[in-house]
Amino acid sequence: MKYKMFFLALAAGVCLLSGCSGNTVKQIKTQTGSAGYKKDSEQWINAAETPYGKYPELVTYTLGQMSGANNSNLPEGNTYEDNAYTRYLRKMLNIQNENVYMESEDRYDNLVNILVQDQTIPDVLVVSNRETLKELVDNNLVEDLTEAYENCTSDKIKEMFDSYGGDLLEAGKFDGKLMAIPETVVDHGPCLMWLRKDWMDQLGLEDPKTLEDAYDIIDEFVKNRMGTEEGETPVGLVCDTDLVGTTSSSYSVDPVFDSFGASPKRWISQNGEITYGSLTEETKEALKCLSELYKRGTIDQNFALRAQNNLRDLVVNGQCGAFFGLWWTPNNPLVDVYEKDPSADWQPYYLQAPSGENKYASFRDNKYVVVRKGYEHPEIVMKIISVLFDYTRYEADDADEVNEYFALNVDPTARPLVINVDFYEATYQITRDIREVLFGSRKEDSLTAIEQSYYEASNNYLRGTSRTAEDWAAYKSRISAVGLLVDGNYTPPVRKYLDDTDGEIPQSLQQLEKNSFIQIIMGEKPISYFDTFVQEWYRQGGEELTEHIRNSNPAE
Repeated sequence: MKYKMFFLALAAGVCLLSGCSGNTVKQIKTQTGSAGYKKDSEQWINAAETPYGKYPELVTYTLGQMSGANNSNLPEGNTYEDNAYTRYLRKMLNIQNENVYMESEDRYDNLVNILVQDQTIPDVLVVSNRETLKELVDNNLVEDLTEAYENCTSDKIKEMFDSYGGDLLEAGKFDGKLMAIPETVVDHGPCLMWLRKDWMDQLGLEDPKTLEDAYDIIDEFVKNRMGTEEGETPVGLVCDTDLVGTTSSSYSVDPVFDSFGASPKRWISQNGEITYGSLTEETKEALKCLSELYKRGTIDQNFALRAQNNLRDLVVNGQCGAFFGLWWTPNNPLVDVYEKDPSADWQPYYLQAPSGENKYASFRDNKYVVVRKGYEHPEIVMKIISVLFDYTRYEADDADEVNEYFALNVDPTARPLVINVDFYEATYQITRDIREVLFGSRKEDSLTAIEQSYYEASNNYLRGTSRTAEDWAAYKSRISAVGLLVDGNYTPPVRKYLDDTDGEIPQSLQQLEKNSFIQIIMGEKPISYFDTFVQEWYRQGGEELTEHIRNSNPAE
Protein backbone atom coordinates (compact mmCIF):
# COMPACT_ATOMS: atom_id res chain seq x y z
CA MET A 1 0.00 0.00 0.00
CA LYS A 2 2.92 2.32 0.78
CA TYR A 3 4.32 1.80 -2.71
CA LYS A 4 0.93 2.24 -4.31
CA MET A 5 0.27 5.53 -2.49
CA PHE A 6 3.70 6.77 -3.51
CA PHE A 7 3.00 6.03 -7.13
CA LEU A 8 -0.45 7.62 -7.08
CA ALA A 9 1.02 10.75 -5.53
CA LEU A 10 3.78 10.79 -8.12
CA ALA A 11 1.28 10.31 -10.94
CA ALA A 12 -0.91 13.10 -9.58
CA GLY A 13 2.08 15.42 -9.37
CA VAL A 14 3.06 14.76 -12.94
CA CYS A 15 -0.55 15.28 -14.01
CA LEU A 16 -0.71 18.68 -12.30
CA LEU A 17 2.58 19.83 -13.76
CA SER A 18 1.71 18.80 -17.29
CA GLY A 19 -1.99 19.55 -17.24
CA CYS A 20 -2.48 15.92 -18.33
CA SER A 21 -2.41 17.13 -21.92
CA GLY A 22 -1.51 15.03 -24.92
CA ASN A 23 1.44 17.38 -25.52
CA THR A 24 3.26 16.42 -22.30
CA VAL A 25 6.16 14.71 -24.04
CA LYS A 26 6.57 17.52 -26.55
CA GLN A 27 6.59 20.12 -23.76
CA ILE A 28 9.17 18.23 -21.71
CA LYS A 29 11.50 17.86 -24.67
CA THR A 30 11.89 21.61 -24.94
CA GLN A 31 12.91 21.99 -21.30
CA THR A 32 16.45 22.23 -19.99
CA GLY A 33 17.74 19.61 -17.59
CA SER A 34 19.48 20.30 -14.27
CA ALA A 35 22.88 19.76 -15.88
CA GLY A 36 22.15 22.34 -18.57
CA TYR A 37 21.40 19.92 -21.42
CA LYS A 38 18.40 20.81 -23.54
CA LYS A 39 16.11 17.89 -24.14
CA ASP A 40 16.45 18.36 -27.88
CA SER A 41 20.25 18.50 -27.69
CA GLU A 42 22.49 16.10 -29.57
CA GLN A 43 23.17 14.11 -26.41
CA TRP A 44 19.47 13.54 -25.68
CA ILE A 45 18.67 12.72 -29.30
CA ASN A 46 21.52 10.21 -29.48
CA ALA A 47 20.29 8.53 -26.31
CA ALA A 48 16.69 8.41 -27.55
CA GLU A 49 17.53 7.03 -30.99
CA THR A 50 20.36 4.50 -30.47
CA PRO A 51 20.66 1.22 -28.52
CA TYR A 52 23.66 2.24 -26.42
CA GLY A 53 23.48 6.05 -26.33
CA LYS A 54 23.91 7.31 -22.77
CA TYR A 55 21.47 9.84 -21.35
CA PRO A 56 23.25 13.07 -20.32
CA GLU A 57 21.25 13.10 -17.08
CA LEU A 58 19.95 10.29 -14.88
CA VAL A 59 16.67 8.88 -16.20
CA THR A 60 14.50 7.02 -13.71
CA TYR A 61 11.60 4.71 -14.44
CA THR A 62 9.07 3.25 -12.05
CA LEU A 63 8.78 -0.51 -12.22
CA GLY A 64 6.55 -3.36 -11.16
CA GLN A 65 9.07 -5.97 -9.98
CA MET A 66 8.56 -9.71 -9.76
CA SER A 67 10.58 -10.97 -6.78
CA GLY A 68 12.07 -14.45 -6.58
CA ALA A 69 12.57 -16.89 -3.73
CA ASN A 70 15.50 -16.22 -1.41
CA ASN A 71 15.88 -12.67 -2.74
CA SER A 72 16.43 -14.20 -6.21
CA ASN A 73 19.71 -15.68 -4.89
CA LEU A 74 21.33 -12.25 -5.14
CA PRO A 75 24.71 -11.90 -3.42
CA GLU A 76 24.57 -10.48 0.07
CA GLY A 77 24.06 -6.72 0.09
CA ASN A 78 22.46 -6.63 -3.38
CA THR A 79 18.86 -5.51 -3.88
CA TYR A 80 16.43 -5.35 -6.79
CA GLU A 81 17.36 -1.68 -7.29
CA ASP A 82 21.08 -2.09 -6.66
CA ASN A 83 22.65 -5.18 -8.22
CA ALA A 84 25.00 -6.07 -11.07
CA TYR A 85 22.27 -5.54 -13.67
CA THR A 86 21.06 -2.17 -12.40
CA ARG A 87 24.58 -0.92 -11.70
CA TYR A 88 25.73 -1.76 -15.22
CA LEU A 89 22.64 -0.16 -16.78
CA ARG A 90 23.28 2.99 -14.75
CA LYS A 91 26.94 3.01 -15.77
CA MET A 92 26.26 2.51 -19.48
CA LEU A 93 22.90 4.22 -20.03
CA ASN A 94 22.52 6.43 -16.93
CA ILE A 95 19.16 4.92 -15.98
CA GLN A 96 17.76 3.70 -12.68
CA ASN A 97 14.68 1.67 -11.75
CA GLU A 98 12.43 2.63 -8.84
CA ASN A 99 10.39 -0.39 -7.77
CA VAL A 100 7.09 1.16 -6.73
CA TYR A 101 5.37 -2.24 -6.85
CA MET A 102 6.82 -5.60 -5.90
CA GLU A 103 5.26 -9.03 -5.54
CA SER A 104 6.45 -12.62 -5.31
CA GLU A 105 6.53 -14.75 -8.45
CA ASP A 106 3.48 -16.83 -7.50
CA ARG A 107 1.35 -13.74 -6.76
CA TYR A 108 2.71 -11.36 -9.37
CA ASP A 109 -0.08 -11.90 -11.91
CA ASN A 110 -2.68 -11.01 -9.29
CA LEU A 111 -0.85 -7.74 -8.64
CA VAL A 112 -0.74 -6.95 -12.36
CA ASN A 113 -4.46 -7.60 -12.68
CA ILE A 114 -5.15 -5.11 -9.88
CA LEU A 115 -2.91 -2.47 -11.46
CA VAL A 116 -4.62 -2.91 -14.82
CA GLN A 117 -8.08 -2.71 -13.30
CA ASP A 118 -7.09 0.44 -11.36
CA GLN A 119 -5.29 1.82 -14.44
CA THR A 120 -2.29 2.71 -12.25
CA ILE A 121 0.51 0.86 -14.01
CA PRO A 122 4.13 1.95 -13.48
CA ASP A 123 6.35 3.28 -16.28
CA VAL A 124 7.57 -0.21 -17.17
CA LEU A 125 5.75 -3.47 -16.52
CA VAL A 126 6.04 -7.13 -17.51
CA VAL A 127 2.70 -8.89 -18.07
CA SER A 128 2.37 -12.65 -18.25
CA ASN A 129 -0.39 -13.20 -20.80
CA ARG A 130 -1.82 -11.69 -23.93
CA GLU A 131 -5.29 -11.30 -22.44
CA THR A 132 -3.90 -8.74 -19.98
CA LEU A 133 -1.91 -7.10 -22.76
CA LYS A 134 -5.04 -6.75 -24.89
CA GLU A 135 -6.85 -5.08 -21.99
CA LEU A 136 -3.99 -2.59 -21.61
CA VAL A 137 -4.11 -1.77 -25.31
CA ASP A 138 -7.89 -1.52 -25.44
CA ASN A 139 -7.80 0.98 -22.56
CA ASN A 140 -5.04 3.06 -24.19
CA LEU A 141 -2.71 2.52 -21.21
CA VAL A 142 0.52 1.62 -23.06
CA GLU A 143 2.88 3.27 -25.53
CA ASP A 144 3.46 2.33 -29.15
CA LEU A 145 6.99 0.85 -29.25
CA THR A 146 7.32 0.55 -33.03
CA GLU A 147 9.79 3.43 -33.34
CA ALA A 148 11.66 2.42 -30.21
CA TYR A 149 12.18 -1.08 -31.59
CA GLU A 150 13.44 0.20 -34.93
CA ASN A 151 15.85 2.77 -33.48
CA CYS A 152 17.03 1.38 -30.15
CA THR A 153 17.31 -2.36 -30.75
CA SER A 154 20.76 -3.72 -31.54
CA ASP A 155 21.23 -5.75 -34.72
CA LYS A 156 21.92 -8.94 -32.77
CA ILE A 157 18.73 -8.59 -30.72
CA LYS A 158 16.79 -8.21 -33.97
CA GLU A 159 18.50 -11.38 -35.23
CA MET A 160 17.38 -13.16 -32.06
CA PHE A 161 13.75 -12.20 -32.67
CA ASP A 162 14.09 -13.20 -36.34
CA SER A 163 15.25 -16.70 -35.28
CA TYR A 164 11.67 -17.39 -34.12
CA GLY A 165 10.07 -16.36 -37.40
CA GLY A 166 7.85 -13.32 -37.84
CA ASP A 167 4.97 -14.61 -35.72
CA LEU A 168 6.65 -13.92 -32.38
CA LEU A 169 7.04 -10.17 -32.82
CA GLU A 170 3.57 -10.04 -34.37
CA ALA A 171 2.21 -11.23 -31.02
CA GLY A 172 3.01 -7.80 -29.59
CA LYS A 173 1.33 -5.91 -32.43
CA PHE A 174 -2.17 -4.45 -32.54
CA ASP A 175 -3.40 -2.80 -35.75
CA GLY A 176 0.16 -2.93 -37.06
CA LYS A 177 1.62 -1.11 -34.04
CA LEU A 178 4.12 -2.79 -31.71
CA MET A 179 2.46 -2.23 -28.35
CA ALA A 180 4.59 -4.69 -26.35
CA ILE A 181 7.87 -6.57 -26.62
CA PRO A 182 7.26 -10.33 -26.37
CA GLU A 183 9.72 -12.51 -24.53
CA THR A 184 11.67 -14.90 -26.72
CA VAL A 185 10.83 -18.28 -25.25
CA VAL A 186 14.00 -20.22 -25.98
CA ASP A 187 13.37 -23.87 -26.80
CA HIS A 188 14.00 -25.83 -23.60
CA GLY A 189 13.46 -29.26 -25.09
CA PRO A 190 11.35 -32.05 -23.64
CA CYS A 191 11.05 -32.94 -19.98
CA LEU A 192 13.65 -35.34 -18.64
CA MET A 193 13.04 -37.99 -16.01
CA TRP A 194 15.00 -37.08 -12.87
CA LEU A 195 15.74 -40.05 -10.57
CA ARG A 196 17.62 -40.53 -7.31
CA LYS A 197 20.60 -42.52 -8.60
CA ASP A 198 21.89 -43.15 -5.06
CA TRP A 199 18.62 -44.90 -4.25
CA MET A 200 18.89 -46.94 -7.44
CA ASP A 201 22.40 -48.03 -6.51
CA GLN A 202 21.27 -48.89 -3.01
CA LEU A 203 18.53 -51.13 -4.43
CA GLY A 204 20.73 -52.59 -7.20
CA LEU A 205 18.65 -51.08 -10.03
CA GLU A 206 20.01 -50.38 -13.52
CA ASP A 207 19.58 -47.13 -15.46
CA PRO A 208 16.24 -46.94 -17.29
CA LYS A 209 16.12 -47.07 -21.07
CA THR A 210 12.36 -46.56 -21.45
CA LEU A 211 9.55 -44.88 -19.56
CA GLU A 212 8.31 -48.30 -18.44
CA ASP A 213 11.77 -48.99 -16.97
CA ALA A 214 11.48 -45.74 -15.05
CA TYR A 215 8.01 -46.65 -13.75
CA ASP A 216 9.42 -49.95 -12.47
CA ILE A 217 12.20 -48.08 -10.67
CA ILE A 218 9.68 -45.75 -9.04
CA ASP A 219 7.63 -48.77 -7.95
CA GLU A 220 10.75 -50.13 -6.23
CA PHE A 221 11.27 -46.78 -4.48
CA VAL A 222 7.69 -46.96 -3.19
CA LYS A 223 7.91 -50.63 -2.25
CA ASN A 224 11.07 -50.04 -0.23
CA ARG A 225 9.70 -46.82 1.32
CA MET A 226 12.66 -44.75 0.18
CA GLY A 227 12.72 -41.33 1.84
CA THR A 228 9.64 -42.20 3.88
CA GLU A 229 9.35 -41.75 7.63
CA GLU A 230 7.35 -44.07 9.87
CA GLY A 231 3.62 -43.43 9.45
CA GLU A 232 4.05 -41.59 6.13
CA THR A 233 2.86 -42.73 2.69
CA PRO A 234 5.61 -43.19 0.05
CA VAL A 235 5.38 -40.45 -2.56
CA GLY A 236 6.14 -42.07 -5.93
CA LEU A 237 6.24 -39.89 -9.05
CA VAL A 238 5.68 -36.26 -8.11
CA CYS A 239 2.90 -34.83 -10.25
CA ASP A 240 1.43 -31.34 -10.62
CA THR A 241 -2.36 -31.15 -10.93
CA ASP A 242 -1.92 -29.09 -14.11
CA LEU A 243 -0.47 -32.29 -15.65
CA VAL A 244 0.98 -30.38 -18.61
CA GLY A 245 3.77 -27.90 -17.96
CA THR A 246 4.89 -24.61 -19.46
CA THR A 247 8.43 -23.53 -20.31
CA SER A 248 8.98 -22.51 -16.70
CA SER A 249 7.62 -25.44 -14.72
CA SER A 250 8.54 -28.91 -13.54
CA TYR A 251 6.53 -31.83 -12.13
CA SER A 252 4.33 -32.26 -15.22
CA VAL A 253 3.69 -35.60 -16.91
CA ASP A 254 4.24 -34.33 -20.47
CA PRO A 255 6.39 -37.34 -21.47
CA VAL A 256 3.50 -39.69 -20.68
CA PHE A 257 1.25 -37.76 -23.06
CA ASP A 258 4.10 -37.60 -25.60
CA SER A 259 4.44 -41.37 -25.53
CA PHE A 260 0.90 -41.60 -26.93
CA GLY A 261 1.34 -38.77 -29.44
CA ALA A 262 -1.02 -36.61 -27.39
CA SER A 263 -0.83 -32.81 -27.12
CA PRO A 264 -3.28 -31.67 -24.43
CA LYS A 265 -3.83 -27.95 -23.86
CA ARG A 266 -2.59 -27.19 -27.38
CA TRP A 267 -4.36 -26.52 -30.63
CA ILE A 268 -3.21 -29.09 -33.18
CA SER A 269 -3.69 -29.90 -36.85
CA GLN A 270 -5.29 -33.33 -37.18
CA ASN A 271 -6.95 -34.95 -40.18
CA GLY A 272 -6.90 -31.71 -42.12
CA GLU A 273 -8.49 -29.45 -39.52
CA ILE A 274 -7.61 -27.64 -36.32
CA THR A 275 -8.60 -29.46 -33.14
CA TYR A 276 -8.05 -28.87 -29.44
CA GLY A 277 -5.47 -31.47 -28.38
CA SER A 278 -7.13 -32.33 -25.08
CA LEU A 279 -10.10 -33.86 -26.91
CA THR A 280 -8.33 -36.52 -29.00
CA GLU A 281 -8.22 -40.29 -28.71
CA GLU A 282 -4.48 -40.02 -28.08
CA THR A 283 -5.14 -37.94 -24.97
CA LYS A 284 -7.76 -40.46 -23.86
CA GLU A 285 -5.23 -43.30 -24.13
CA ALA A 286 -2.64 -41.28 -22.18
CA LEU A 287 -5.17 -40.64 -19.39
CA LYS A 288 -5.91 -44.36 -19.29
CA CYS A 289 -2.19 -45.00 -18.78
CA LEU A 290 -1.96 -42.36 -16.04
CA SER A 291 -4.98 -43.89 -14.32
CA GLU A 292 -3.27 -47.28 -14.34
CA LEU A 293 -0.05 -45.76 -12.97
CA TYR A 294 -2.01 -44.10 -10.18
CA LYS A 295 -3.82 -47.34 -9.37
CA ARG A 296 -0.58 -49.30 -9.06
CA GLY A 297 0.95 -46.59 -6.82
CA THR A 298 3.55 -45.26 -9.24
CA ILE A 299 2.09 -41.75 -9.17
CA ASP A 300 1.96 -39.89 -5.85
CA GLN A 301 -1.30 -40.93 -4.22
CA ASN A 302 -1.79 -37.44 -2.78
CA PHE A 303 -0.92 -35.47 -5.93
CA ALA A 304 -4.40 -33.91 -6.19
CA LEU A 305 -4.01 -32.34 -2.73
CA ARG A 306 -0.58 -30.79 -3.15
CA ALA A 307 0.16 -27.15 -3.91
CA GLN A 308 3.06 -26.16 -6.18
CA ASN A 309 5.36 -25.17 -3.30
CA ASN A 310 4.63 -28.50 -1.60
CA LEU A 311 5.93 -30.37 -4.67
CA ARG A 312 9.23 -28.54 -4.35
CA ASP A 313 9.40 -29.36 -0.65
CA LEU A 314 9.04 -33.09 -1.42
CA VAL A 315 12.16 -32.91 -3.56
CA VAL A 316 14.25 -30.66 -1.32
CA ASN A 317 13.38 -32.63 1.83
CA GLY A 318 14.32 -35.97 0.28
CA GLN A 319 10.80 -37.42 0.39
CA CYS A 320 10.66 -38.45 -3.27
CA GLY A 321 12.96 -39.93 -5.86
CA ALA A 322 11.34 -39.18 -9.20
CA PHE A 323 9.82 -36.34 -11.19
CA PHE A 324 9.79 -34.95 -14.72
CA GLY A 325 11.64 -31.68 -15.19
CA LEU A 326 13.37 -29.55 -17.81
CA TRP A 327 17.14 -29.27 -18.27
CA TRP A 328 17.46 -26.35 -15.85
CA THR A 329 16.05 -28.38 -12.94
CA PRO A 330 19.46 -28.41 -11.15
CA ASN A 331 19.12 -24.62 -10.79
CA ASN A 332 15.71 -25.01 -9.16
CA PRO A 333 15.00 -26.99 -7.02
CA LEU A 334 17.99 -29.36 -7.03
CA VAL A 335 20.61 -26.76 -6.11
CA ASP A 336 18.93 -26.56 -2.69
CA VAL A 337 19.05 -30.36 -2.43
CA TYR A 338 22.80 -30.33 -3.13
CA GLU A 339 23.41 -27.73 -0.42
CA LYS A 340 21.33 -29.70 2.07
CA ASP A 341 22.48 -33.23 1.18
CA PRO A 342 25.26 -33.59 -1.45
CA SER A 343 24.93 -37.38 -1.28
CA ALA A 344 21.45 -37.14 -2.89
CA ASP A 345 22.49 -38.00 -6.45
CA TRP A 346 19.81 -36.78 -8.86
CA GLN A 347 20.44 -37.91 -12.45
CA PRO A 348 18.53 -36.98 -15.65
CA TYR A 349 17.34 -39.50 -18.26
CA TYR A 350 16.06 -38.66 -21.74
CA LEU A 351 13.42 -41.35 -22.28
CA GLN A 352 10.73 -39.82 -24.49
CA ALA A 353 10.93 -37.45 -27.45
CA PRO A 354 8.15 -34.83 -27.64
CA SER A 355 5.05 -35.53 -29.70
CA GLY A 356 4.85 -34.59 -33.39
CA GLU A 357 5.12 -31.39 -35.36
CA ASN A 358 1.38 -30.91 -35.65
CA LYS A 359 0.81 -28.65 -32.64
CA TYR A 360 0.63 -24.89 -32.59
CA ALA A 361 2.73 -22.91 -30.15
CA SER A 362 0.79 -21.01 -27.51
CA PHE A 363 1.26 -17.44 -26.47
CA ARG A 364 0.45 -18.48 -22.90
CA ASP A 365 4.17 -19.19 -22.55
CA ASN A 366 5.14 -15.60 -23.36
CA LYS A 367 5.66 -12.59 -21.16
CA TYR A 368 5.34 -9.08 -22.58
CA VAL A 369 7.11 -5.83 -21.70
CA VAL A 370 4.95 -2.70 -21.86
CA VAL A 371 5.57 1.00 -21.25
CA ARG A 372 3.02 3.28 -19.64
CA LYS A 373 1.24 5.65 -22.01
CA GLY A 374 2.81 9.08 -21.63
CA TYR A 375 6.16 7.95 -20.22
CA GLU A 376 8.80 10.22 -21.70
CA HIS A 377 11.35 7.54 -22.62
CA PRO A 378 9.56 4.48 -24.08
CA GLU A 379 12.77 3.53 -25.88
CA ILE A 380 14.29 2.64 -22.51
CA VAL A 381 13.02 -0.95 -22.62
CA MET A 382 14.77 -1.68 -25.92
CA LYS A 383 17.96 -0.12 -24.61
CA ILE A 384 17.80 -2.33 -21.51
CA ILE A 385 17.21 -5.43 -23.64
CA SER A 386 20.05 -4.54 -26.01
CA VAL A 387 22.51 -3.97 -23.16
CA LEU A 388 21.63 -6.98 -21.00
CA PHE A 389 21.06 -9.58 -23.71
CA ASP A 390 23.52 -8.44 -26.39
CA TYR A 391 26.24 -6.05 -25.26
CA THR A 392 27.13 -7.63 -21.91
CA ARG A 393 27.19 -11.11 -23.47
CA TYR A 394 28.94 -10.48 -26.78
CA GLU A 395 30.88 -7.22 -26.69
CA ALA A 396 31.56 -5.84 -23.23
CA ASP A 397 34.92 -6.33 -21.52
CA ASP A 398 33.72 -4.77 -18.27
CA ALA A 399 30.62 -6.87 -17.52
CA ASP A 400 32.17 -9.70 -15.50
CA GLU A 401 29.96 -8.99 -12.50
CA VAL A 402 26.84 -9.29 -14.68
CA ASN A 403 27.91 -12.55 -16.30
CA GLU A 404 29.07 -14.10 -13.03
CA TYR A 405 25.43 -14.09 -11.98
CA PHE A 406 24.83 -17.06 -14.29
CA ALA A 407 27.36 -19.24 -12.50
CA LEU A 408 26.14 -17.96 -9.12
CA ASN A 409 22.64 -19.18 -10.04
CA VAL A 410 21.10 -15.74 -9.53
CA ASP A 411 17.47 -16.02 -10.59
CA PRO A 412 16.25 -14.07 -13.66
CA THR A 413 13.79 -12.27 -11.37
CA ALA A 414 16.78 -10.15 -10.27
CA ARG A 415 16.69 -8.36 -13.64
CA PRO A 416 14.67 -5.16 -14.00
CA LEU A 417 12.92 -6.85 -16.93
CA VAL A 418 12.03 -10.39 -15.88
CA ILE A 419 12.34 -11.87 -19.36
CA ASN A 420 14.97 -13.56 -21.48
CA VAL A 421 15.97 -12.67 -25.03
CA ASP A 422 18.14 -15.10 -26.95
CA PHE A 423 18.33 -17.21 -30.08
CA TYR A 424 15.76 -19.99 -30.41
CA GLU A 425 18.38 -22.78 -30.17
CA ALA A 426 20.70 -20.95 -27.76
CA THR A 427 20.46 -23.63 -25.06
CA TYR A 428 22.01 -26.33 -27.22
CA GLN A 429 24.61 -24.12 -28.89
CA ILE A 430 25.94 -22.97 -25.53
CA THR A 431 26.41 -26.58 -24.42
CA ARG A 432 28.08 -27.57 -27.70
CA ASP A 433 30.53 -24.67 -27.41
CA ILE A 434 31.38 -25.39 -23.76
CA ARG A 435 31.90 -29.10 -24.40
CA GLU A 436 34.25 -28.36 -27.30
CA VAL A 437 36.45 -26.35 -24.93
CA LEU A 438 36.26 -29.03 -22.24
CA PHE A 439 37.24 -31.66 -24.83
CA GLY A 440 40.12 -29.53 -26.11
CA SER A 441 38.84 -28.93 -29.64
CA ARG A 442 38.19 -25.23 -29.13
CA LYS A 443 39.93 -22.36 -27.37
CA GLU A 444 38.45 -20.89 -24.24
CA ASP A 445 38.79 -17.29 -25.44
CA SER A 446 36.33 -18.03 -28.27
CA LEU A 447 33.43 -18.40 -25.81
CA THR A 448 30.87 -15.67 -25.29
CA ALA A 449 30.61 -14.10 -21.84
CA ILE A 450 27.68 -16.27 -20.76
CA GLU A 451 29.41 -19.40 -22.11
CA GLN A 452 32.62 -18.44 -20.30
CA SER A 453 30.75 -18.15 -17.03
CA TYR A 454 29.19 -21.60 -17.35
CA TYR A 455 32.44 -23.11 -18.60
CA GLU A 456 34.42 -21.91 -15.59
CA ALA A 457 31.81 -23.22 -13.17
CA SER A 458 31.56 -26.61 -14.93
CA ASN A 459 35.33 -26.92 -15.19
CA ASN A 460 35.73 -26.10 -11.49
CA TYR A 461 33.30 -28.87 -10.63
CA LEU A 462 34.90 -31.43 -12.94
CA ARG A 463 38.42 -30.68 -11.69
CA GLY A 464 37.33 -30.72 -8.08
CA THR A 465 38.77 -27.24 -7.50
CA SER A 466 35.33 -26.07 -6.36
CA ARG A 467 32.38 -28.06 -5.15
CA THR A 468 29.92 -25.24 -4.55
CA ALA A 469 26.24 -25.85 -5.22
CA GLU A 470 26.36 -23.24 -7.98
CA ASP A 471 29.21 -25.00 -9.80
CA TRP A 472 27.41 -28.33 -9.45
CA ALA A 473 24.19 -26.82 -10.84
CA ALA A 474 26.01 -25.29 -13.82
CA TYR A 475 27.61 -28.63 -14.68
CA LYS A 476 24.54 -30.77 -14.05
CA SER A 477 22.26 -28.51 -16.11
CA ARG A 478 24.42 -27.27 -18.97
CA ILE A 479 26.68 -30.30 -19.48
CA SER A 480 24.82 -33.29 -18.08
CA ALA A 481 21.15 -32.52 -18.83
CA VAL A 482 21.44 -30.51 -22.05
CA GLY A 483 24.18 -32.90 -23.13
CA LEU A 484 21.60 -35.71 -23.12
CA LEU A 485 19.46 -33.78 -25.58
CA VAL A 486 22.42 -32.91 -27.81
CA ASP A 487 23.68 -36.50 -27.83
CA GLY A 488 20.13 -37.76 -28.33
CA ASN A 489 19.90 -35.69 -31.54
CA TYR A 490 16.96 -33.73 -30.26
CA THR A 491 15.82 -31.17 -32.85
CA PRO A 492 13.68 -28.20 -31.76
CA PRO A 493 10.37 -28.07 -33.62
CA VAL A 494 9.58 -25.29 -36.05
CA ARG A 495 7.15 -23.11 -34.15
CA LYS A 496 3.91 -22.14 -35.81
CA TYR A 497 1.36 -19.86 -34.25
CA LEU A 498 -2.34 -19.40 -34.75
CA ASP A 499 -3.15 -16.30 -36.78
CA ASP A 500 -5.88 -15.52 -34.27
CA THR A 501 -3.89 -14.97 -31.09
CA ASP A 502 -7.05 -14.62 -28.99
CA GLY A 503 -7.61 -18.38 -29.11
CA GLU A 504 -6.86 -18.97 -25.45
CA ILE A 505 -9.13 -21.38 -23.60
CA PRO A 506 -11.65 -19.67 -21.25
CA GLN A 507 -11.11 -20.29 -17.55
CA SER A 508 -14.37 -22.22 -17.24
CA LEU A 509 -13.26 -24.74 -19.89
CA GLN A 510 -9.81 -24.98 -18.35
CA GLN A 511 -11.35 -25.88 -15.00
CA LEU A 512 -13.69 -28.41 -16.62
CA GLU A 513 -10.70 -30.09 -18.25
CA LYS A 514 -8.59 -30.09 -15.10
CA ASN A 515 -11.32 -31.55 -12.92
CA SER A 516 -12.25 -34.21 -15.47
CA PHE A 517 -8.67 -35.35 -16.04
CA ILE A 518 -7.90 -35.59 -12.33
CA GLN A 519 -11.07 -37.56 -11.67
CA ILE A 520 -10.21 -40.01 -14.45
CA ILE A 521 -6.63 -40.46 -13.22
CA MET A 522 -7.72 -41.06 -9.63
CA GLY A 523 -10.37 -43.56 -10.70
CA GLU A 524 -13.26 -41.44 -9.48
CA LYS A 525 -14.55 -41.52 -13.05
CA PRO A 526 -14.11 -44.37 -15.56
CA ILE A 527 -12.10 -43.76 -18.72
CA SER A 528 -15.38 -43.74 -20.64
CA TYR A 529 -16.16 -40.44 -18.87
CA PHE A 530 -13.64 -38.84 -21.23
CA ASP A 531 -16.31 -38.92 -23.96
CA THR A 532 -18.72 -37.09 -21.65
CA PHE A 533 -16.03 -34.48 -20.95
CA VAL A 534 -15.56 -33.89 -24.69
CA GLN A 535 -19.27 -33.37 -25.18
CA GLU A 536 -19.44 -30.96 -22.23
CA TRP A 537 -16.41 -29.04 -23.47
CA TYR A 538 -18.06 -28.41 -26.81
CA ARG A 539 -21.43 -27.62 -25.20
CA GLN A 540 -20.01 -25.06 -22.75
CA GLY A 541 -18.51 -22.85 -25.45
CA GLY A 542 -15.83 -25.04 -26.98
CA GLU A 543 -17.73 -25.59 -30.22
CA GLU A 544 -18.05 -21.88 -30.88
CA LEU A 545 -14.39 -21.31 -29.99
CA THR A 546 -13.23 -24.13 -32.26
CA GLU A 547 -15.30 -22.82 -35.16
CA HIS A 548 -13.82 -19.36 -34.63
CA ILE A 549 -10.27 -20.73 -34.65
CA ARG A 550 -10.88 -22.84 -37.75
CA ASN A 551 -12.42 -19.97 -39.68
CA SER A 552 -9.45 -17.71 -39.04
CA ASN A 553 -6.65 -20.26 -39.47
CA PRO A 554 -5.93 -22.65 -42.34
CA ALA A 555 -5.11 -26.16 -41.12
CA GLU A 556 -1.93 -27.83 -42.37
